[in-house]
Amino acid sequence: MSSSGRAPTQEQFLTVLSREDAARRFAEALRPAPLRRTEAALADALGLPLAADMRAPVDAPPFDRSGVDGFAVRAADLTEASEGSPARLLLNDETIACGVAPTIAVGPGRATPIATGGPIPRGADAVVMIEHTRPLDTPDGPAIAVRRAANPGQFVAFAGSDIARGETLLRAGTVIGAREIGMLAAVGIARVPVFAKPRVAVLSTGDELVAPGEALGPARIYDANGPVIAAAIAEAGCEPVPYGIVPDDPAALETALRRAHAECDAVVLSGGTSKGAGDLTYRGVGRLGAPGIVAHGVALKPGKPLCLAVCDGKAVVVLPGFPTSAMFTFHDMIAPVLRTLAGLPARAEASVRARVPVRIASEMGRTEYVMSALVEGEGGLVAYPTGKGSGSVTTFAQADGFLAVEALADALPAGAEVDVRLLTPQVRVPDLVIAGSHCTGLDAVLARLPGVSARVIAVGSLGGLAAAKRGECDLAPIHLLDPKSETYNAPFLAEGLELVSGWRRMQGVVFRAGDTRFAGRDAREAVAAVKGDLSCLMVGRNQGAGTRILLDGLLAGARPDGYWNQPRSHNAVAAAVAQGRADWGLAIAPVAEAYGLGFLPLAQEHYDFALVAARRERPGVAAFLAALEAPETHAALRALGFTPAPRS
Repeated sequence: MSSSGRAPTQEQFLTVLSREDAARRFAEALRPAPLRRTEAALADALGLPLAADMRAPVDAPPFDRSGVDGFAVRAADLTEASEGSPARLLLNDETIACGVAPTIAVGPGRATPIATGGPIPRGADAVVMIEHTRPLDTPDGPAIAVRRAANPGQFVAFAGSDIARGETLLRAGTVIGAREIGMLAAVGIARVPVFAKPRVAVLSTGDELVAPGEALGPARIYDANGPVIAAAIAEAGCEPVPYGIVPDDPAALETALRRAHAECDAVVLSGGTSKGAGDLTYRGVGRLGAPGIVAHGVALKPGKPLCLAVCDGKAVVVLPGFPTSAMFTFHDMIAPVLRTLAGLPARAEASVRARVPVRIASEMGRTEYVMSALVEGEGGLVAYPTGKGSGSVTTFAQADGFLAVEALADALPAGAEVDVRLLTPQVRVPDLVIAGSHCTGLDAVLARLPGVSARVIAVGSLGGLAAAKRGECDLAPIHLLDPKSETYNAPFLAEGLELVSGWRRMQGVVFRAGDTRFAGRDAREAVAAVKGDLSCLMVGRNQGAGTRILLDGLLAGARPDGYWNQPRSHNAVAAAVAQGRADWGLAIAPVAEAYGLGFLPLAQEHYDFALVAARRERPGVAAFLAALEAPETHAALRALGFTPAPRS
């Protein structure tokens, strides 16, 4: 992040620590504890932790009351009552409703009409339901015939039976929710002692950052870290205070840091933790106060550049700039500290046992945490890595949890059983799992599945077929051309898989408009002419993708410059061409149109689904197949530039 014209020099991290050592040093320097007690009105206390035990000042209910509509009676008068021999009780000349204090005692042989919640009158020790009585007119006045015996205390809620005066209602540290507010209100408590939310400053650093909503210039990126970190701070029980984007300027950064440190209880920055002369952040942090930086560099992946400091009693944290690294280190090491400052209890941690379906390579020397999505497989849960690199915004959002690859291991083998630490208290196994080649047309189908939770795992056509064979998904989207038969998809199906027709999409050569090497030519002729041209740079596709198979067939063994640049999506290919990092590649027509590129049609490929036959009747699968056939889905696919496959 150097903004000068000088070539950057490298500065080493401070001693790279283990996660445990870094956390210990941070805790010893900060000694985290709840920051401030305050008093809040009951309506304003929602989500805050109690700062003291709460005891009931009154009973609830505060008097004996009726639990039903009926009559307040003396149980002794009804010991012999039955259907065949009902007991007769004269009625007192009052009716007890809610909020009405009784004035007439219930003597022997008498009863008083009473509503649910009404106070029990003197002399009564039970209530009979109105359904078990019938009215009588007697010479002595109105009466009732009671057809059932009653026990003392029947349908009576006694004073203090719910909450007793002096009882501890809630313990300090309890987070106040709707139920807790109901309990406190029931005993008349209007204000409660709580721990105030710590104010945590949020700063994003970097000349390349642009705030969401502003125009995105060349080599600029939107600031995703600032908003997501602010939200995570709020989830940790604190009040995020945004300070916006700070450029890579020493004076500006120093000013922003000092202001944030003075005005808030803690400071969280993202970016500027790595090695290099452009990294100004940690230098500014080091001048904020004692003891300063306690850890800079942690043996984690993702998250090695994490910087932890305590400056004059306040936590100052510099998260890595890449979103996955930032969110993982925040969730793992920072959120627990913020919860303590906020007076919240420790976060409930849960883990599940799962199997990894593919080999996961790792770098020896530091523990690697792999974000994983959980699906139901044959014999239990399967943990699919969601990693797209630490620069990915979606990796953390799509994960259910993370698994660890130990520092001394260079990989987790396929089939290994691992513990997956959950990001939420429960496992959220989806109703429908789709693993294979991704296409924007999928969104048109999934949008028509209300109430069905679906997970799409983009692993390419061959990866999807492998997952389907292992029983790790319901459907595998594929677009694989068999060169021998020139047939799409069907030749690749294994036993237990069925082919479900999807849609057709045109693959072709994409190029920048006006490039005379391609414009107006046949796709195959154009590629044949440029594949030996060293000045014409191509962009390839990843192994296992159907587009890669089509591309290899088109090149007939040639490997032009750029072939080994192998992004995993049509959009990435189009972006490389549109931005001038490549001159041509293969992508589908709707993507070419979206990026304003020229397009030479090559082949209309079949984007179909390999269905695990044994799962056809599952509700999520049945809903997907029905949506795939729906006329409105076909209309949506056509609007996207796809052609629904003819149905047999």
